[in-house]
Amino acid sequence: MSLFWRIFALNAVVLGTATALLLWAPVTVSVPVVLTEAIILVGGLAVMLVANAALLRLGLAPLDRLRKLMTTVDLLRPGQRLPASGGGEVAEVIRTFNAMLERLEQERATSSARALLAQEAERGRIAQELHDEVGQSMTAILLGLKRAADGAPAPLREDIHEVQEITRGSLDEIRRLVRRLRPGALDDLGLVSALTSLTEDFATHTGLRVTRRFDADLPVLASETELVLYRVAQESLTNVARHADAQQVTVALRHADDGVVLTVTDDGSGIKALREGAGIRGMRERALLIGGGLEITPAPRSGTRVQLTAPDARKQPDDD
Repeated sequence: MSLFWRIFALNAVVLGTATALLLWAPVTVSVPVVLTEAIILVGGLAVMLVANAALLRLGLAPLDRLRKLMTTVDLLRPGQRLPASGGGEVAEVIRTFNAMLERLEQERATSSARALLAQEAERGRIAQELHDEVGQSMTAILLGLKRAADGAPAPLREDIHEVQEITRGSLDEIRRLVRRLRPGALDDLGLVSALTSLTEDFATHTGLRVTRRFDADLPVLASETELVLYRVAQESLTNVARHADAQQVTVALRHADDGVVLTVTDDGSGIKALREGAGIRGMRERALLIGGGLEITPAPRSGTRVQLTAPDARKQPDDD
């Protein structure tokens, strides 16, 4: 039944009931109308309006649920659907909206995958240029400064040594940037070694205590999955350093029945109103890239927990 006929039928039921009551009820209308008759008529009208409103609310409830979903739907949280209830045109509208969401989620996932892969390729290119060009140039500068210091008089030698220390510090910073852009340990030694190096570097630069809990029976992962897990851990630690006011962070990687679970938990001030900026939305997009799910919740005592589940993460034999 179409929406028009549904509304028409609801109104017909209310008006027909009111007409039947007027025909068979012992009620007459005088001229002029007396007070008791006016009260009965107004009461009857109120009952008709309430009944009509209740029936319309019941009939249009599926559209109201659709409106609420349309105002809150987020493509970074896939799977939000409505049952095609209501029948007729209402059910068809809901089915069409669900199909549109499915298409938009697929297109968003495809475009996000292309963008993230291009971003990683650009990070790798910049890291390579920093390592090969800038890093080697600064190494050559350090060697030149050393030769100059060896033959310089004592007062000038102190100044050259100071310049050497500044240059050496800049070179260390460039190497740290290179590791952040493209972690060599991830390519050469695997995810556990890369996360270990990441947490050690994080503890050194922030002074926070970092606890690592990595399962020994972790499956072999595809390189794309390892990269997503690493980037989510990296962004989570960055958020802890910037916003959490924490003293300790725990990074855990465990093997679950449905895949691999990465958890980053801090003991900081916790989340009061989670505002998803570019960093958190970027983590969600990376999770979708491998079909995973990202949850950001308050920690049991205090602080924040970031948990990424990567389902079906075991590498297939033909991926090698």
